[in-house]
Amino acid sequence: MNYTTQMDAAKKGIITEEMKIVAKKENMDVELLRKGIARGKIVIPANKNHKSLNPEGIGEGLKTKINVNLGISRDCPNVDKELEKVKVAIDMNAEAIMDLSSFGKTEEFRRRLIDFSPAIIGTVPVYDAVGFYDKELKDITSKEFLDVARKHAEDGVDFVTVHAGINRKTAEVFKENKRVTNIVSRGGSLLYAWMELNDKENPFYEYFDELLDICEEYDLTLSLGDSLRPGSIEDGTDSSQIEELIVLGELTKRAWERNVQVMIEGPGHIAINEIEANVLLEKKLCYGAPFYVLGPIVTDIAPGYDHITSAIGGAIAASAGADFLCYVTPAEHLRLPDLEDMKEGIIATKIAAHSGDIGKGISNAREWDLKMSHARRKLDWEEMFELAIDDERPRKYRKESTPEFKDSCTMCGKMCSVRNMNRIMEGKDINILRSDD
Repeated sequence: MNYTTQMDAAKKGIITEEMKIVAKKENMDVELLRKGIARGKIVIPANKNHKSLNPEGIGEGLKTKINVNLGISRDCPNVDKELEKVKVAIDMNAEAIMDLSSFGKTEEFRRRLIDFSPAIIGTVPVYDAVGFYDKELKDITSKEFLDVARKHAEDGVDFVTVHAGINRKTAEVFKENKRVTNIVSRGGSLLYAWMELNDKENPFYEYFDELLDICEEYDLTLSLGDSLRPGSIEDGTDSSQIEELIVLGELTKRAWERNVQVMIEGPGHIAINEIEANVLLEKKLCYGAPFYVLGPIVTDIAPGYDHITSAIGGAIAASAGADFLCYVTPAEHLRLPDLEDMKEGIIATKIAAHSGDIGKGISNAREWDLKMSHARRKLDWEEMFELAIDDERPRKYRKESTPEFKDSCTMCGKMCSVRNMNRIMEGKDINILRSDD
């Protein structure tokens, strides 16, 4: 039986090869996975032209996945340098890479990335449009925006972020309800500016059916971008954000009618006590489509440390039901992240994702922690390093500060509670002051 997309196959009762791989990774019954995809609650972004892909599932009942943003820009146009970062991100088991390239050899970078990457690849076509056509934003036509999306699909991109929810109506809501930080989404601001400069409707909204034609042809997953996401906690959960979310829910239903897989992008900067409500709103208004959160960043006062502010928000969001976390690095709001920034961001986001999986009861999530707890009780340093989400830093710390006694560290020495409890439980003496026998 033939099928066009993973969702089309799922609705027809077909188990695809990608479904089998994902089910095995998730330790999940493949039939349950298929039903989740058929209902739109799970996506497997897998463009037919991405031949090196090792597929991953995103959505209800699955482990929380993470995305890493990379790409070249006018100030940092070195393709090879950015591809080195991609390779490290893949080695660190990032499930997705978003190519946010906006200047220079964007097509070369994208094609080389897709050629070797087993990770899911996403892009934002509107970023590429200005450079691709070598035109000012105002002069790009509606058709040209869609043609860039088609070009990315042909190249093998697995999902595209499209800011289709900011239409003339939502733009009016934004104008009538003043914000502290206006529109902070790069793609959203570009499309809003294009609409204002040309006095026209958002092309991705007006020609959404044509966009779905492209998605159906290549099994391109839509990540419906949140143009009006809050850029400060003061703007969080406001009328502009919610109005756009309602539109994204309507577009989700239209996409599902065409068997196109959909994710919904979410905030942004959100106060910690509003995160759970935001997840609930997305799941309600967008009919359970997988939720892809950008952070969320829970306080605005920590430039240089936003990998921490976002990890706090990401853990809470994931535990409340968010499915996909976009990493944030220490360089957020400041510069293009370098290699070390990227590594810090990946580790912080992976910690948040795993913490969220424990909170929402993902199968086997706690087993990893239990193994670490046993290793700590045994004071088995090598096993602790092997189990660590990143073994490089703990090995470095242990090496830099060597204790006198191997069954301790330089913080507590022979007063180590674990060491002494082990000895007491084994019926041995505790020799804190005396030399070892």
